[in-house]
Amino acid sequence: MNVDALTQENHEIFVHIRIIVGMILGLSVARLVTGVTRFIQHPGKEKIYPVHLGWVVFVFLFIIHFWWFEFALSQIKAWTFSLYFLLISYSIVFVMLAAMLFPDQIGEYKGFRDYFRQRRKWFYALLLLLFLVDVVDTLTKGQSYYHHLYGWAYPVRQSLLIGGAGGALLFGSERYDAGFVVFALLFQIVWIASLFDVLA
Repeated sequence: MNVDALTQENHEIFVHIRIIVGMILGLSVARLVTGVTRFIQHPGKEKIYPVHLGWVVFVFLFIIHFWWFEFALSQIKAWTFSLYFLLISYSIVFVMLAAMLFPDQIGEYKGFRDYFRQRRKWFYALLLLLFLVDVVDTLTKGQSYYHHLYGWAYPVRQSLLIGGAGGALLFGSERYDAGFVVFALLFQIVWIASLFDVLA
């Protein structure tokens, strides 16, 4: 098989996988958007809890950021099932996080504050898993891509986020939750604005 044919085949595989990943991520975005509209539809019934809403915005930004930088996978020359499985698993974690933030119903709780406080460990465990899988996903894009974009910044970012999620599992403080979500959200906004303004 010549180089042109191999390049074309790899491109077709990438498009196929990107469509599947896009479908899974689309479920996450739809869940978050539908969940947020509940506050508009039922303002007297659904009360906003700032920590919960902060994580909703963070996960939404992370999803669209993930969708954006996954274009770098077009540079991969040989696709394997393990890499495919990694991407699907990574995408599924987003679906699980979105479902944790907006469950089908919260009638057994006293609102989103009570719900988040009681289910916070599950949420932070999934968030920690997301940050760890992100490291593996980033390394699959190759050293040249990694060093071209990240350098020392990525390990610092991931260490802080992983440490923050681990701390949230250890400490049940509502003040910690509020500080962590503000930090993570600001960090994510700066990260996207500084590194990913142009797709390359």
